[in-house]
Amino acid sequence: MFSHIALSLVASLGILAATAHAVDAQTTPAPGATQAQSATPQKPRWEVLIPSGTAVPTVTKGNTIKRGNLTAVQLSYVVRPNLAITSTLGWIRSRDIASAGSPKLDIFTYDLGAEVRAPRLTARKRLTFSPFAGAGAGGRSYNYRSLEVNATHNLGAYVSAGGALGLGRVGLRLEVREYVTGFKPLGGQGSTRARNDVVVMVGLRVTMP
Repeated sequence: MFSHIALSLVASLGILAATAHAVDAQTTPAPGATQAQSATPQKPRWEVLIPSGTAVPTVTKGNTIKRGNLTAVQLSYVVRPNLAITSTLGWIRSRDIASAGSPKLDIFTYDLGAEVRAPRLTARKRLTFSPFAGAGAGGRSYNYRSLEVNATHNLGAYVSAGGALGLGRVGLRLEVREYVTGFKPLGGQGSTRARNDVVVMVGLRVTMP
């Protein structure tokens, strides 16, 4: 299972890298009130984002885990205007609906990925919009909040898409991710299987000087 995830991830990152190179080589300023961001070289910079959202399991996984609210912290290193490396740490508050009493379940997600960002479109000189796509890999940990059961840990990967609306150093960012993760039975018994879920995140992004 994880060999297929790894192959998919490598292929996705290869496509992203090729796209980033092509965009970087072809980007030129466009005239008019709405134009692409100038291709003038920029120094690498950091971005900080604290998004919130929701994690929606697919039908198979949804028979075990309830949809949960998500709080996350993201740190991005913008290598160039169209390429960023993003690390995400998230906490999903859910329930194990397959067990008696539907006990509360904390799900911790942690991953690292790459993003290809389209040239920023500028309107009225200051307001910008930039769509993006990405891929990454990391892990998930499942832990009952009040039961004496060992936590389970799983590998996973994701693909993402979204957009950022910016005004100076502050922006509003929306991101949708589809995760493929390993999933062990929460009791610790049984084999690991692949599961999918969709995560939607929105939050304010701050670009460091």
